Amino acid sequence: NVNEHGEAYIQPHPKWTYNSRLHQSATDAADNLFKAIGFDYFGPFDGHDVTQLVQVFNALKKRKGPRLVHVYTKKGKGFAPAEADPITYHAIGKINAASGGKTPPKYSDVFGEWLCDEAAQDERLLAITPAMCEGSGMVKFAKQFPQRFFDVAIAEQHAVTLAAGMACEGLKPVVAIYSTFLQRGYDQLIHDVALQNLDVTFGIDRAGLVGEDGPTHAGAYDYAYMRTVPNMVIMAPKDENECRQMLHTAYAYNGPAAVRYPRGAGVGVEIQKEMTVLELGKAEIVAEIKANSDEQITVLAFGSRVMVALEAAEQFAQKHDVSVCVVNMRFVKPLDEQMIRDLAEHTHLFVTVEEHAIMGGAGSAVNEFMAQEQIVKPIINLGLPDSFLHQATHNQMLQDCGLDAKGILNSIERAWLKVNQVV
Repeated sequence: NVNEHGEAYIQPHPKWTYNSRLHQSATDAADNLFKAIGFDYFGPFDGHDVTQLVQVFNALKKRKGPRLVHVYTKKGKGFAPAEADPITYHAIGKINAASGGKTPPKYSDVFGEWLCDEAAQDERLLAITPAMCEGSGMVKFAKQFPQRFFDVAIAEQHAVTLAAGMACEGLKPVVAIYSTFLQRGYDQLIHDVALQNLDVTFGIDRAGLVGEDGPTHAGAYDYAYMRTVPNMVIMAPKDENECRQMLHTAYAYNGPAAVRYPRGAGVGVEIQKEMTVLELGKAEIVAEIKANSDEQITVLAFGSRVMVALEAAEQFAQKHDVSVCVVNMRFVKPLDEQMIRDLAEHTHLFVTVEEHAIMGGAGSAVNEFMAQEQIVKPIINLGLPDSFLHQATHNQMLQDCGLDAKGILNSIERAWLKVNQVV
């Protein structure tokens, strides 16, 4: 159809009672960016009115050329708490709508509390985030120390370089950043921070699998891309209390240090208010499960997989009457090399477990050390496969990767069977 000005528009559908035609065609609508680049523009429409949108899209199917439909939505529509507080309810995953999703303290909350406590003791501390104030648990800090808080927006490269500049002037910057987003600032991490061995602390959130946020947000590669950088110290906590102590350790360290922790809540341990500096590169044995047999398996676990690996180890030892030693490695770099040397003397199978890509990960670091030292022992590396994992719940993704207790147990059993088949 053509109007009196020779301008085209779509024949209205009888059910479109909101207007006599499909709002405005590209030529009728006010000038805008989309028209300027050659799109036919239609809208805006209510993005929550599914019936109307179906009618609009059906009407536009046969229209030729590039078409742009402008819809508007309200974040959290239909759930009152989310409508009232869209920032807090951003990317929270599945929740109980009746309770509003109340959960135990998250790792990001642990980071936020530590940040405030550390800042109260040291006025040199400055905090930087690339548009992740709420997600990184920094709201309280931003209110308590507004002059020491820097939200640089979605500019990860700038966040890292800004921290380097601050450190050059004797300040102690803390960069709160998601693992997947630090990838964007990798060049700055190397050349602006590590090359000068600057005193910058990185709180790396969303490390490992992130469930509903999907493959774009998975923190699968930070061990690999950081451990190759000289001067870097990398830590991974087994629980929320150790996370607090590691953050304090990283802050006390005179150089670039990173603590990587997962999305979501901790395991439920008590968090000690007092902060302790951990010994650099020192692992801890969390369990020595003794059996009647002289044979032993040693599990070297990193970060979020420590407690799950312990569960699997206990089941294996009970089922097969084989001793199992479970180690919380704590440090990806520097590794506790002496611990590995000592354990190798009476270990018949090593198992490394991490919520990170197997290729280039913490297990690879163990392999490299053992090869260099000519420690010849059977070893298997458990972690994320060489593929992008599609969206699912966190638990489902762990099951798919064999990183839940059952999957770890099955992997150890298969490896142990092979070890005992070798003549």
